Amino acid sequence: MIADLTVLGIETSCDETAAAVVRLRGDEVEVLSSVIASQIAEHAPYGGVVPEIAARAHVEVVDTIIGRAMADAGLGFNALSGVAATAGPGLVGGVMVGLSAGKAIALARGLPLIAVNHLEGHALSARLADPAPYPFLLLLVSGGHCQLLSVEAVGKYRRLGTTIDDAAGEAFDKIASTLGLPYPGGPALERLAAGGDPTKFTLPRALLGRDGCDFSFSGLKTAAARLAAGLITEDDRRDLAAAVQGAIARQLVERSEKAMVRHLHAHEGQGRLFVVAGGVAANQAIRDRLQAAAAAHGFAFAAPPLKYCTDNGAMIALSGAERLAAGLTDDIDVVARPRWPLDEASARENPIHVPGRKGAKA
Repeated sequence: MIADLTVLGIETSCDETAAAVVRLRGDEVEVLSSVIASQIAEHAPYGGVVPEIAARAHVEVVDTIIGRAMADAGLGFNALSGVAATAGPGLVGGVMVGLSAGKAIALARGLPLIAVNHLEGHALSARLADPAPYPFLLLLVSGGHCQLLSVEAVGKYRRLGTTIDDAAGEAFDKIASTLGLPYPGGPALERLAAGGDPTKFTLPRALLGRDGCDFSFSGLKTAAARLAAGLITEDDRRDLAAAVQGAIARQLVERSEKAMVRHLHAHEGQGRLFVVAGGVAANQAIRDRLQAAAAAHGFAFAAPPLKYCTDNGAMIALSGAERLAAGLTDDIDVVARPRWPLDEASARENPIHVPGRKGAKA
């Protein structure tokens, strides 16, 4: 029988400094603490995340956030089984801050270090609340990422589709900006869309008729920006927001339905669980559409609680605990990675973007 594993998780890949303590007991997960420091106020004047500001903000608070997470859990460092920290992908200056903090604790306390892929944290985040047995189909949809993956086990992923340009969350934020909405734009656009008429404006359907499960949101972003420039009334702005939200939901549903067929074929009809994770999973209208699509195809539906949809330390701690249980740890010299695909084989063999000096994109 595997002993209980208690892991500290540290997340600093973008604009949240987060730490959490998670206990893994067999298949049971208990979140003992989860603390997040947001940087929204620092980045709001610029309408988006400024990497240098983000890195400096992480440096200023990371030790305090870790200390609060440990205090909230009621534990000392000697009670930990290991330390997990995001090692990429993300803004590399920020990633280095959290990873360095994790290394320092692991080295000082003689604990195993687990370098976690931020995307794996999102992939496993639904397991923070409810069992999500492997294999399952995952739609990871956030500000920086949009992809469909078959999740076979911790550390084993097969990419079915990804965005060829922008992520859905980025499209939300950029279109919200053209509508004059405050940062962060995604939640603001969702609020504006409430009560709007999604049929008032016609928006392009990307990759229509194309095989595969890839996404594209750049055309939608351009079309919405042009329409937004000519709007006068608040009702028109509300209707355009509703149309944008509907168009993004429609594309997510269409590609997910294709992926469901491929996922079941690869697993001989097994793995009928559809998991939606990432920041866009917090959008209730989109979540409802995806849940209905899953039911129509005979899939159970799972998504993290809203507090675990956006970046957090609990998902990193859980990924670290599952890796530790599988004997997967890292050396103290592990490096921060700005790019780190979950399915590295697919990223190399069938790249959506030409790999640069930093490696293949996720």
